[in-house]
Amino acid sequence: ENNALALASAVVEPSYVGWWASASYHGFTTQKPMTISVATLRPLPPRTIEGNEIRFVKVVERKFFGFQRYDLYGREAMLSTPAKTLVDCLDRPNLAGGAAEITRIVYGASVDGNPADVIDIALRMKSTALLQRLGFLANLVGWRWPDALRGRLRGAIAPSARAVLGRAERKEGDIGYVAPWGLLVHARESDLLADVPQVKPSGTAGC
Repeated sequence: ENNALALASAVVEPSYVGWWASASYHGFTTQKPMTISVATLRPLPPRTIEGNEIRFVKVVERKFFGFQRYDLYGREAMLSTPAKTLVDCLDRPNLAGGAAEITRIVYGASVDGNPADVIDIALRMKSTALLQRLGFLANLVGWRWPDALRGRLRGAIAPSARAVLGRAERKEGDIGYVAPWGLLVHARESDLLADVPQVKPSGTAGC
């Protein structure tokens, strides 16, 4: 698998392996995605390397940062850093396994992650929806932040901002609207936390 990451990141320069594959590499999830998403500045067709589908994702220049070279058992690869990996996954949940997997990734990142670094990177991305997902999921998995950092994140979200996490439409039993973050959560709390160790549904998600 790591060999595939190295080969994928070498197809085009500049580029970096990100999202779900990078989250797996950094230990944020136990899932091993079959598709490796590679961030680039120009569109490229997908290709297959050693049985793995390589998907090239064109990103805008302001989001093309936060990666470095890693040694993968003797091969070098460009991967997003742990903090940027988390932020990229929150920015594009469709490239990271969806809402439940994103929740697991946020929990994994919270174990050793520095919330100040994460917020700095998240603000640099200039995506309100990303900030809303970050705030809600950090609360949900019990990631403790200083009040000043939480206030900084909330202060960057306009009161009228609305975003969705989960399915396109709400179903019965879903969390629904989470007012503190302006987020419509179209997923059950139990489903989001299904793969998160030691965190039990509380029925007060997002508070």
